[in-house]
Amino acid sequence: MKSDSSVHREAGSLAGIVPSVNLAAEPGRMDFYERARALRLAPLWRVLHGLVTDRPAPRCVPAIWRYAEVRPYLMEACKLISAEEAERRVMVLENPGLPGESRITQSLFAGLQIILPGEIAPAHKHVASALRFIIEGRNAYTAVAGERTMMEPGDFVITPSMTWHDHGNEGDAPMVWLDGLDMHIVNLMCASFREGYPGRVHPLDRPEGAAAAEAGHNLLPVDASYASQTSPIFNYPYRRTRETLDQLARFRAADPWHAHKMKYINPVNGGWAMPTMSTWMQLIPKGFETTAYRSTDSAIFTVVEGTGSSRIGGESFDWGPHDIFVAPSWAAHQHRASSDAVIFIYSDRVVQEKLDFWRELKSPA
Repeated sequence: MKSDSSVHREAGSLAGIVPSVNLAAEPGRMDFYERARALRLAPLWRVLHGLVTDRPAPRCVPAIWRYAEVRPYLMEACKLISAEEAERRVMVLENPGLPGESRITQSLFAGLQIILPGEIAPAHKHVASALRFIIEGRNAYTAVAGERTMMEPGDFVITPSMTWHDHGNEGDAPMVWLDGLDMHIVNLMCASFREGYPGRVHPLDRPEGAAAAEAGHNLLPVDASYASQTSPIFNYPYRRTRETLDQLARFRAADPWHAHKMKYINPVNGGWAMPTMSTWMQLIPKGFETTAYRSTDSAIFTVVEGTGSSRIGGESFDWGPHDIFVAPSWAAHQHRASSDAVIFIYSDRVVQEKLDFWRELKSPA
């Protein structure tokens, strides 16, 4: 008689079995399978279809986090733990399909970080790259690799891999931003390192605005050498991004699938601003509805301005300023703006492109 554990193993292995395998003959092969398992061998034909699926089969699901509902928890967290004790006071956005895994998609992390007036989030560095998208507040800063930048709502700020960084709030109101990290990609490769700085803040050795002066005006120092794949600009101010979108919309027709959507680029090579996370800003005019679109990268959307709704994988979500929602891999999604809407987006598309397996499908316009 088979043990319960062997029965469960057998049932589980049949789930992805190749259709051409003669299931009636499988009981006679069980002794072979057990002996092979003792040598850490396993028959591919019993699991192949679970490993190589006919189409993307993400575990993450469409979901939305409404800022009005989430913000009270951020404020309550401030009463329970300091930024210094927590090191980073962040509430993780956990995808309902990936509970307890600190994932908003299968490859990416998202969380809302809050820092109160006078607080400092101490300096550290790690292999995982991070983006900060500012939700609310002013007169707070992030310092990256010896240069400080002040942050305002809508700014897209980069923390490159293994660069010292700390944050501080010199204003009189809470500062909140979205943290996006590629830590799950790093951990998949077992490449994670992290160090804490001996002091609370890392010394500043470059004036504020140095990175933008060097690389932010379609010019580069003639003798500069950039080894990193990350953009040397680490703050893309929203005021410039918004102005650019407005100018684009004046002379260029809205794309049926993307409306007015622009990607953040690395001025050194014209590629994506970050090597592991693609980032965009999208303007959807009032009344415009995008045509259904799907791609293999799961995407995280953060509403900057405006209101509207999205249909993702058959589910509908209404959204407004600061709400965050996610479209899983290969889930058809389309958006409709009830007022002019601006949305920040990030995904792992750049990684998929480098590995040559990113795909998209545009429904007929």
